[in-house]
Amino acid sequence: MLFVRPATPKDLDAICELAELAGAGFTSLAVGRAALESRLEKSVKSFEGPQSISPDHVYLLMLADSDKGKIAGMSAVKAQIGVRDPFFNFRILNVAQKSNVTNSRFDMQVLVLVNEYAGATEVGSLFVKNDYRGKGAGRLISQARYMLMAASRERFGETVVSELRGEVSDEGASPFWDGLGRQFFRMDFNEADEISAKKDNQFILDLMPKHPIYVDLLPEKTKRVIGQTHKEGVGAKRYLESEGFRYSGVIDIFDGGPSMSAPLTDLRTIRDSRELEVVERAKGTNATHTALISNDKIKDFRCVLVDISFADKTIELTRKPLKLLNLSSGDTARVWIKR
Repeated sequence: MLFVRPATPKDLDAICELAELAGAGFTSLAVGRAALESRLEKSVKSFEGPQSISPDHVYLLMLADSDKGKIAGMSAVKAQIGVRDPFFNFRILNVAQKSNVTNSRFDMQVLVLVNEYAGATEVGSLFVKNDYRGKGAGRLISQARYMLMAASRERFGETVVSELRGEVSDEGASPFWDGLGRQFFRMDFNEADEISAKKDNQFILDLMPKHPIYVDLLPEKTKRVIGQTHKEGVGAKRYLESEGFRYSGVIDIFDGGPSMSAPLTDLRTIRDSRELEVVERAKGTNATHTALISNDKIKDFRCVLVDISFADKTIELTRKPLKLLNLSSGDTARVWIKR
């Protein structure tokens, strides 16, 4: 059975393996072992820390296989972005062009550098190993982040953001970067991506043009990938859309991938989940629903996707998921019913 739990120091090797499997362009994981270890240490402190929002808080979640004793994937939540260090994006704006002399009027798109998600919470670093995909693993590790937020909303921002990987080849080439960023930074995509991931973003402010960039002046191959998702991110985008996230013309400055956002209170998992008492269900009893269940805690957070049945105002779980959730009959759990 798959379940989600907070990352521990023992997960470092597994996280590094996932980072290697994720491949080129997966910026949040392409930071090297030392940086991943530092992030892991920060995550452990965040789960044990006070119930307040902070730009220092990051929550790493591991998707574990209880039968095989292996890690199947991971995801992360950054409590507050763009506060201490800018969180740069391009916003796509329409500029009206009109001339009475030529009797013409048309709109043109421009890219403007913004930091408009300052103070928001970011969800990301979602990756699942190939042999676990298509079995509910992606849904579990994705939605577990929102179950975590529901357990302690004061730890997270009013807006939730997710950046999807844009078009990047297996060799690390980005059509968006080659047609735009390279002209100002004089470096290839991988180098810029690595600096952004491992260091602060001051170099972006130093080198990125301060004036709007007209999209029509960019190469065709660059224009085609603006706001497009990497082939490996199509499933993640689908999950985000079903959760309530929307793309509103904000893109990544490196690969042009879409940034999606939603108010925290509008997220489907948070809005539709509720607290219910759990009791143990005997084996062989018919289940009536599939549900996402968490123990509604932060420090010892657990989450599973299992079949359940209802009895009065309680839900019935078999012994195994109860054990994985660290719950006993009579305890309260947070429940989201799959429809």
